[in-house]
Amino acid sequence: MPGPGSPQPLVGSGEAAIAYRVVTETDFPVVLTPGSEGTLVATKDGKVYRLEGDRLVEVLDISSRVENEHEQGFLGMAVDPLHPDRLYVHYSKAVTGDTVVSRFRIDPDGIDPRSEEVVFTWEQPGQVHNGGMIQFGPHGLLYIGLGDGGGIGDPFGNGQNVETPLGGILRIDPHGGEPYAIPADNPFLGEGSPELWVYGLRNPWRFWIDYPTETMYIGDVGQALSEEIDVVGLDEGGVNFGWSIMEGNHCYGTETEPAPDCDRRGLRAPAVEIVRRGQNACAVVGGVVYRGDAIPELQGHYLYSDFCGGWLRSFRWADGAVVDERDWTPQVGAAGQVVSFGVDRAGEVYLLTTDRILQIVPAD
Repeated sequence: MPGPGSPQPLVGSGEAAIAYRVVTETDFPVVLTPGSEGTLVATKDGKVYRLEGDRLVEVLDISSRVENEHEQGFLGMAVDPLHPDRLYVHYSKAVTGDTVVSRFRIDPDGIDPRSEEVVFTWEQPGQVHNGGMIQFGPHGLLYIGLGDGGGIGDPFGNGQNVETPLGGILRIDPHGGEPYAIPADNPFLGEGSPELWVYGLRNPWRFWIDYPTETMYIGDVGQALSEEIDVVGLDEGGVNFGWSIMEGNHCYGTETEPAPDCDRRGLRAPAVEIVRRGQNACAVVGGVVYRGDAIPELQGHYLYSDFCGGWLRSFRWADGAVVDERDWTPQVGAAGQVVSFGVDRAGEVYLLTTDRILQIVPAD
């Protein structure tokens, strides 16, 4: 789950007029994703629902398998685009809290809890910074986000260690072997964790792959000074985002002050840094790129928020740079404690807070 962040003042919200529509209320929704049988919603305690209008109809309950404490819980979910009857989930294993990525069979009447096949597991050293996002890329590969394992300042040294998957985003091929295969162009084959794709992350709670541009946007939760949004192309495996050498654009130092200098060679700077001090924020929540039709002015904008601030902001990524920054909060207001974003099959965007599901809609 997210831990503390901050936003900077941005330019005005442009010509689009948007608003939030309250879809439904529920306790701690964490994932909303399209499926072959409709939009699916998962809650942190380990239950999956199908969204039918403003109702949530339960289709899977694995709460007895899930450790739901602190930043642990049911953390991620994705339907396999090549096999739409397979649902992949990411959760913390009951009692141990270890990472589990597994798949279930989707039937017209629901999801059979007995059909679980474990795909990937990893021991977690703590209850925080577990990451959680999973998403399929446009070529059928599965991306998995893992945090550094917790503690102040990365005490386990995972962020800069390519021999562990912790503190990075993994890339596996769940179709190429049992339980998965390693893509041949993964960057650390033979010299580190073979699943590792990019590293140097503290807690990539939410990332998003924009299919049309084959670009990944990563919301990485900071330690105490700043939050960051990172951007990387799907053809750029091996990128080092700097944690715990860097926090945002600053050399990592104490809880209150950055270090005077550090070796930044080979490190990818964030696309957006959100400096915490004096800001209404505590944890960046990475969002999604808008690809729907209802709000043309939002087309191509990456939307993101913060767990404490509840604001809504966006930018477009063009020619390797951030452009067209927007702050939509004056229009829509603060959403509350934002946990996650999601999209439906039409590409329309939803915000998930600790107690409700909101949809971004045209204001009129």
